[in-house]
Amino acid sequence: MRKIGILFVISVFVFASCNNKKNDGFEAKIDTDVVNHDVNNESGDKPEITFEELNYDFGTIKEGSKVTHSFKFKNTGKADLIIGDARGNCGCTVPKYPTQPIEPGETGVIEVEFNSAGKQGIQKKTVTLVTNTIPSTKVLTISGEITPLIQ
Repeated sequence: MRKIGILFVISVFVFASCNNKKNDGFEAKIDTDVVNHDVNNESGDKPEITFEELNYDFGTIKEGSKVTHSFKFKNTGKADLIIGDARGNCGCTVPKYPTQPIEPGETGVIEVEFNSAGKQGIQKKTVTLVTNTIPSTKVLTISGEITPLIQ
């Protein structure tokens, strides 16, 4: 019976360590505390983020090129929109986002830069936003094809 208990404890540690993955130095888990910032809002007014586009195809570029794209959005809700975090799924995809609340009716931009250094072939990278909207996350995608420098 003692062996079963020890095996159980070891398996829990192994499972826990396997699920704590990191991706190019970024933690895979994104903090969603921003969602709870306005728990006492009894009016029911909530922010809503509406993007002009969620996907951008940059076409074909040479390896080592950098691509930047602006994802434009509007707060179409009835409360201030807060973007608590924005993370690329790898270090080659870096987002810049507004840190101040976006009032209802106002617009904003998420700038995403993709660095193709060391990449080849078809690439699809994502940026996950954590906001105070429902649902609390939104995913933006940037994709295209990278041709090698030497062919």
